[in-house]
Amino acid sequence: MPSLLRLLIARGDPRAIPLAKGAIDQYLNTAPASLRGRGLRVLQRDALDQHGAAVGVQRSFAETVDAYIERKLAEE
Repeated sequence: MPSLLRLLIARGDPRAIPLAKGAIDQYLNTAPASLRGRGLRVLQRDALDQHGAAVGVQRSFAETVDAYIERKLAEE
């Protein structure tokens, strides 16, 4: 799943945001409860790493993914 998010961020297509959110939700629905927070943090760190190297729409996409993960972490 991290590779899917990396690919989506690299493309930066705002129409793919629901796909990114769906991938994160799918992870949460399938991961054991004890690993969800740690897994979300790994995904968030990856999105933030890409954010630092991205420009324009890619940066915006990475910020959206980061914000969604942050909301999910708050719910955990």
